[in-house]
Formats: sequence, C-alpha cells, structure tokens
Amino acid sequence: MQQRKTAPARSDAQRNRERILEVALAELTQSADAPLSSIAKKAGVGQGTFYRNFPNREALVLEVYRHEVQQVSATASHLLETHAPDQALREWMDRLAQYAMAKAGLADAMRKATLTHGTLAGLGHGPVTSAVALLLKANEEAGTIRPGVTPDDFVLAISGLWQLDPHSDWQSRAERLLDLVMDGLRAGAPGA
Repeated sequence: MQQRKTAPARSDAQRNRERILEVALAELTQSADAPLSSIAKKAGVGQGTFYRNFPNREALVLEVYRHEVQQVSATASHLLETHAPDQALREWMDRLAQYAMAKAGLADAMRKATLTHGTLAGLGHGPVTSAVALLLKANEEAGTIRPGVTPDDFVLAISGLWQLDPHSDWQSRAERLLDLVMDGLRAGAPGA
C-alpha cells in the first residue's frame, strides 16, 4: 500500500508562492508593468500555479507590498518602547513612506492597483493593520490623538503616499502630507 505524500505538496506549494513573491518584488520594483507571464516564468511556475496563488495583478501587487511592509510594521512595538506614542506613530509613518518610495516600481504598481478601487482596502488585514492598531491604541490611551480612529481610517488618510512620484522631491511632500495627517489625528485629542 502506497502512502500519500501530502506534506511535500504543501511545502512545494509554499515554496512556489514564496518564489513568485520574491520574483514579483524584483520585477515590480524595476517596472510596475512587469508582465505576469514573465514573473511566473522567472519564478519557475506554470500559469495555473501562478493564478491559483494570485488571481490578478492587484492581488499579487498587494501581497508583495504586504509581505514587504511586514518589516516596517514590526518596528511599531519597538518605537513605542523607545518614543512617546505620538512620536512613535509619526516616525513609523516616515519609515513607511521611505520604504514605499525606495521601491519605486513597487510604488508605481501600488498606485495602479489602488486606482482600481481608490483605496488600499486590500491591505486591511495583516501586519500593517496590526502595527497601525497598536500605535493608534497607544496614542488614544495617552490622549495624544482623537478617540475612535480606526486602522481603516488611518490607512485611507495616508493613502496619498502612493500618489507621490518616487522620482520627484517626494520627501518634502510626504513630510507635509504626514504632518497634516498627524495634525488631523491630534485635533480633538483629550490631551490637546
């Protein structure tokens, strides 16, 4: 009697997904319009495998972005340990902007993906939401931001970052935008 080998298939599927994400990051960073067929080919997977994992360009772009932003998101708790809550939130926002702009092609791909729905709703789950929720809760408890701001509210407020041209003077524009967001978050704060 032959034993079924289900575990290797699962690990193979996971490796395929990771290879797709790795290749997609490199390709999308170079060009927002990198063909999906080229990404699949360079990842060494067939079209069927590719589309089972990522049914469309938007799903792939959002997953690559989510995967990459996990590093930035992980800094939220460290920043809260070393900074006042409002300073931690503002520094985290700067790091997010720097990271997004460092991946110029990925930023272009994000802009194109978000034009479809007008928001970053696809990022509503995972590490970004967890980091934002942690920072917002600390600030609300400290009385440094208005009560009741949700992670969705915050993500929508900063979504203008993905409209910035990474080949321009994005730093000063991002700083102004994020300062406006912080001013809006502080308006109506109990400690203000």
